[in-house]
Amino acid sequence: MAQLWGGRFTKETDQLVYNFNASISFDKRFYEQDIRGSIAHVTMLAKQGILTEDEKKQIIDGLNGIREDVENGTLEITDKYEDIHSFVEANLIDRIGDAGKKLHTGRSRNDQVALDMRLYTRDEIIELDVLLKEILEVLLKLMKENVETYMPGFTHLQKAQPITLAHHMGAYFEMFKRDRSRMKDIYKRMNYCPLGAGALAGTTYPLDREYTAELLDFAGPTLNSMDSVSDRDYLIELLSAMSTVMMHLSRFSEEVIIWNSNEYQFVDIDDAYSTGSSIMPQKKNPDIAELVRGKTGRVYGALTSLLTTMKGIPLAYNKDMQEDKELVFDAIDTTKGCLALFTGMLKTMKFNDARMEESAKHGFTNATDAADYLVNHGVPFRDAHGIVGQLVLYCIEHKKALDDMTMEEFKAISPVFEEDIYDAISMKTCVEMRNTIGAPGKAAMEKVIAIEEAYLVTE
Repeated sequence: MAQLWGGRFTKETDQLVYNFNASISFDKRFYEQDIRGSIAHVTMLAKQGILTEDEKKQIIDGLNGIREDVENGTLEITDKYEDIHSFVEANLIDRIGDAGKKLHTGRSRNDQVALDMRLYTRDEIIELDVLLKEILEVLLKLMKENVETYMPGFTHLQKAQPITLAHHMGAYFEMFKRDRSRMKDIYKRMNYCPLGAGALAGTTYPLDREYTAELLDFAGPTLNSMDSVSDRDYLIELLSAMSTVMMHLSRFSEEVIIWNSNEYQFVDIDDAYSTGSSIMPQKKNPDIAELVRGKTGRVYGALTSLLTTMKGIPLAYNKDMQEDKELVFDAIDTTKGCLALFTGMLKTMKFNDARMEESAKHGFTNATDAADYLVNHGVPFRDAHGIVGQLVLYCIEHKKALDDMTMEEFKAISPVFEEDIYDAISMKTCVEMRNTIGAPGKAAMEKVIAIEEAYLVTE
């Protein structure tokens, strides 16, 4: 068992205890960050005269060799090591001898793992941002193509007023845009270097923490060594932000599932993102959307678990904090996978324009516009509301849309109606009259699309 702390102990750790304590099975994924941090650390130690230039070169060459060998598969990270730090240091000493034993000068595993996790999280936030930008690009394309694709808008899952597919996609554009903003905020707030904090109280070595931070592209060093090794706020924030991303994906998935149903038939999901039934040959199941919806709880669980772990921990570092890694790794993998798959499904999905427009008509989504027509012809709104209610009841009884009523049928309910009612309640008029910024009218949507396009170019 390769471990860094055996000197104080007189007998071997029990194997079950060792296995329970070890983290190599999951922290091996940030070997690259561990090596990157170590290279910066020894570069700083040499600058401060704590290591010689020759020792620095030997150590850096050795670390680069370990990284290359792990990447090309000639060196395997195995569970004979307690953690990734033990693996790197033990292999370095094997390769370069006594110089390798100086790698750990002026640092603790506490600030080392704090650094590795920040570097790893920072890298993953960048990847999450790329995936969020990709889904925004797909949404913007759909918005541009569908400013005149009419469909029902819903409240309470009841057809409410006519909108366009562009407008509906625009709502999700705003959600994922906020998600990107949250990622950028987290990155900025967490981007301070904990290396040099030691176990909890710094070190007596004359470290240049500002220089180490600069080498690793941090905004600066952390300012309290106790907080440096025990801070998991940035992971809680990331889990919260990813939970919100997943909530948005889950809402979108729910709509795709509904739209894919036989009753709606608004969308046709590409075969690559669907499955069939083992016994029902007619079925085409929206499995990707259902899995995204299902995996949302998994990310929520990680957030709740880490909040629960952290709520009772005194300063500074405690072993409980090791529980952050598996949770965060799994949540990141889940969120990234769901974003990539959902984006692919959305990009290849076909929309049934005619079916959506027909659904809007037969859902009486233009009823409000019929009432507005009466108000514009001198009828008090409360009376207009009652008249249109009678129209809707008549249409339900006769299984027709408002648009399909004859002039005689309109006048039988109110003599105020004239031929121009047909234009007033057409889907085109109902949508395009709504042109305040943020509304579904074509002119308003085109303004918003220009704003969103500029955002994607600059952000």
